[in-house]
Amino acid sequence: MISKARITAIGTYVPDKRLTNDDLAQMVETNDEWIVQRTGIKERRIAAEDEFSSTLAIKAIEHLAANSKKSLEDVDFIIVATTTDDFSFPSVAAQIQKHFHMSSTGVFDLSAACAGFTYGLHLANSLITSGMHRKVLVVAAETLSKVTDYTDRTTCILFGDGAGAMLVEYDEENPSFLASHMGTNGEGGIHVYRTAMSEQMNGEPLKTNGKMVQNGREVYKWATRTVPGAMAELLKKADMTIEELDWFVPHSANLRMIESICDKSGAAIEKTLTSMVPYGNTSSSSIPLAIQLGLYDQKIKEGDSLLLYGFGGGLTHLGLIIKWNLPSY
Repeated sequence: MISKARITAIGTYVPDKRLTNDDLAQMVETNDEWIVQRTGIKERRIAAEDEFSSTLAIKAIEHLAANSKKSLEDVDFIIVATTTDDFSFPSVAAQIQKHFHMSSTGVFDLSAACAGFTYGLHLANSLITSGMHRKVLVVAAETLSKVTDYTDRTTCILFGDGAGAMLVEYDEENPSFLASHMGTNGEGGIHVYRTAMSEQMNGEPLKTNGKMVQNGREVYKWATRTVPGAMAELLKKADMTIEELDWFVPHSANLRMIESICDKSGAAIEKTLTSMVPYGNTSSSSIPLAIQLGLYDQKIKEGDSLLLYGFGGGLTHLGLIIKWNLPSY
């Protein structure tokens, strides 16, 4: 089905507090050289005690509204991708609706971990192209610092907090969405998880302290094996070659992982946008944060083609090829 949806605005937010590699060296046995060599990350942003995923989401949406001058009153659906919701319920999306006084709006939170933002955009495109809705707000918001185990040096060096938002509207003449591709390997879910009620997965006992648990080696192997082939399928659907892309925007998990994905897929590292160096791994928020940095640096131009690829917990992945139809900064 030909898309009838266009991305019309973007906004992001990161907390003020910085957690540098040198700061982490005071907490666990690590150092700046060790972290940069393995991940590329220099620092992360950390939410304040009274900042939660809804707080970050609202500030990202305020940034979107201020930059674009777009009205939010007629938004008719809100999708929030998060793994760190303030409450089991009400949803972060419902809290956004309350804050902005949107009068007639459907809402839900989406749990797809690091693929959450691309899932949200994919669903927004579907809702609008089907004719069910005309203006959808897609938000990714994470406060991973609140669920990170700062005694585990293999994971605490990775994660930071942040939020991003995009407005998707009906536009039959100039749509943004060119192709999509997705997949899931539920058997691999045990390699990155955070417990809620269950104490077992695949019949195996889980750590149940409420903190994030990750087998980085297994996640790395899965991502570098899966994503390049999935990118090839996505490009085939769009009838494009990788050389025709202007920018590759993967989930900013780890710079070494992204270098491997680029090497195997043929994507040029100099045409790859990330957000992990200043912000760390922000899960679902990493892709909009990377796009925002690309806009600030005047890299992304109106009319550029972008391949977005989210991948992570589930294990799940979803990629999109979009045309960037917003004016340059």
